[in-house]
Amino acid sequence: MSQTFKVAAIQMVSTPEVQENFASAARLVAQAAEQGAQLVLLPEYWPLLGRHERDKLAHAEDDGTGPIQAFMQTLARQHQVWLVGGTLPLQSADPDKVLNTSLVYDPQGQRVARYDKIHLFNFVRGQESYDEARTIEHGGEVRSFEAPFGRVGLSVCYDLRFPELYRAMGECALIVMPAAFTHTTGRAHWELLLRARAIENQCYVLASAQGGEHVNGRRTWGHSMLVDPWGEIVSVLPEGEGLVIGDIDPHRLQYVRESLPALRHRKL
Repeated sequence: MSQTFKVAAIQMVSTPEVQENFASAARLVAQAAEQGAQLVLLPEYWPLLGRHERDKLAHAEDDGTGPIQAFMQTLARQHQVWLVGGTLPLQSADPDKVLNTSLVYDPQGQRVARYDKIHLFNFVRGQESYDEARTIEHGGEVRSFEAPFGRVGLSVCYDLRFPELYRAMGECALIVMPAAFTHTTGRAHWELLLRARAIENQCYVLASAQGGEHVNGRRTWGHSMLVDPWGEIVSVLPEGEGLVIGDIDPHRLQYVRESLPALRHRKL
């Protein structure tokens, strides 16, 4: 593909109320489509950021059916966009846990990919404590899908810290990163890691974040952004609800890879 392809990352401040989050997502995806976005990325936990970590268990859907999946399918078809649905809770083999799953729909509303988050966040500092493994089951498969401009690698939040995941995807034109980075870890590492993944894989990185003060008292970092294959930030939204938008430029991708052919220089 020689033409540019417009992509957008939605930033939300999700609540414990699924219908509120549906309304926000619908409004923001419509805005992205109106601005010409052909691929739209929702953030991690976009349909629900509960008051307690176990709240997601009550909203876990069976694979292929449920109101969250139906909503995403309709949204993709309505706006004729590739929709990468952040994450939603899917039923797992363990009744006390869910899978934190990213689903991808094409512009006809057909599901084309599923990725279950592999790496689960665990962080303790002072009064701040998180352990996703208490309520989430690890995924086990590296996933990508083919878009009109090339391969898109799927990853979620804490995955960003594990570069071997992205090498296992093969050469991608774009990596997507829906996330709910905490304010503490986001301020320290979010931009650094996003730019590093773009530079070392010589591809675009589109990151869609939760960004603000949530009802449950959690504060997320935001800073949704699009990073180009040279590691330059194309667009960024620091905090609050909104979107970032920019182009995947195949000529830029080719120029970076030809001028510095690091991907061809790999030995290990």
